[in-house]
Amino acid sequence: MRILITNDDGINAPGLHVLEGIAATLAGPQGECWTVAPAFEQSGVGHCINYTKPTLITQLSPRRYMIEGSPADCVLSALYDPMKDAKPDLILSGVNRGNNAAENTLYSGTIGAAIEGALQGVPSIALSQFYGPANRDLDDPFEAAVAHGADVCRRILEQKTPDSNGYSVFWNVNFPPVPAADVKGIRVAPQGRRPGVNFSTVPHDAPNGRRFLWITGGNQQVAPAAGSDAAVNLEGYISVTPMRADLTAHDAFPDLAGLDT
Repeated sequence: MRILITNDDGINAPGLHVLEGIAATLAGPQGECWTVAPAFEQSGVGHCINYTKPTLITQLSPRRYMIEGSPADCVLSALYDPMKDAKPDLILSGVNRGNNAAENTLYSGTIGAAIEGALQGVPSIALSQFYGPANRDLDDPFEAAVAHGADVCRRILEQKTPDSNGYSVFWNVNFPPVPAADVKGIRVAPQGRRPGVNFSTVPHDAPNGRRFLWITGGNQQVAPAAGSDAAVNLEGYISVTPMRADLTAHDAFPDLAGLDT
């Protein structure tokens, strides 16, 4: 198997090293693993691309590249430059430091890479490690992802999912905030929404009198509706969420029939 890996935490992030191990296990001794990752952290950039400026690509070693751009830029760069002669069989994005469940999904550069992979017709999986009191102080907070990552990806790749209006399914996987031995299993779960949790800003005044705003997230230990992604994560399960880039609210169509003329 020929696998491309990327992330949004940057080329030197520990989660990328975890993903390299997962990819090597999936690819097998006869496979190939390519890394094309951002030069700097790109958390929160979503599906952003460098549409109005060129993207610098630097080869660091065989099959390993650094991009001055977003995770989606990394996917585009990989597919149309270093891997142009033979596209990957699979794209893996992550392993993100922190969850990309519930509303976090909408901001995530980790998810953005998987979206771009799916739009390009390549099976794509985003993987993230939820942090919480039970795992953040472990010697390796990613140990749940290390122990279970390859198996989850294998199980996903065995599934058959149809396209819808030309949009392929991609997968969002979140490992729970517990030690590897305490993971209870896998749950296929829809995207949730943490009640009352939003991104916001915290103001700070600099010594020179200028005002700066820091973007800050909300409480990640708040569970959304029962059975949804972050809820099952907080119960100790790995969440697997099938997604598409189609943003149409299909359920709203019946109520909008009167708008047609």
